[in-house]
Amino acid sequence: MPDLTFENAARARGARLIAGVDEAGRGPLAGPVTAAAVILPDGVLPLGLDDSKKLSRARREVLGAWIMAHCEWSVAHVDVAEIDALNIYHATHAAMHRAIAGLHRRPCMALIDGNRVPAGLDCPSEAIVKGDGRSLSIAAASILAKLMRDRIMVDLAQQHPGYGWEVNAGYPTPAHKRALLDLGVTPHHRRSFAPVHNILCKVRSVSS
Repeated sequence: MPDLTFENAARARGARLIAGVDEAGRGPLAGPVTAAAVILPDGVLPLGLDDSKKLSRARREVLGAWIMAHCEWSVAHVDVAEIDALNIYHATHAAMHRAIAGLHRRPCMALIDGNRVPAGLDCPSEAIVKGDGRSLSIAAASILAKLMRDRIMVDLAQQHPGYGWEVNAGYPTPAHKRALLDLGVTPHHRRSFAPVHNILCKVRSVSS
């Protein structure tokens, strides 16, 4: 379970405002990549604050509501056009930049989930591998990022039925890949991702 070890170490070095930062949506074939930055309050935290992937949707909703009510937080999205232009790695870091910049107060330290810190951050930062399972601040950010991105995908699923985005969130499930073949590519699909790119190439070769 995540705890406050990294946060307490940062405080011991003089940091007052510590933001956990995480993303959701690196692997899907469709939809934005989303990042969240969360500064936890002092005092009692809710039970069960954990890596979003380990939580049920209902539990994420409950914890997400608590985070939005009691924490300083910011969420940022990078859309598919920018993902295709930048590549998913740089798009993810762009979303993290924007999430941190969206906080009302500049953090003294940003704890970043992953093995690299986004270049050019204007605050001290530390990358933590598997941080969403080790740091409570990052776990809170993971919950908020996934919650907000899932809501976008549910909305997009209503506009583009048949791909199952309301349940697969755009990830390359067998049902989603079958729908790509049967229904074609939407404006919300990432054309730089191989399964989508390959379908577009087949369509062009058939029509030429």
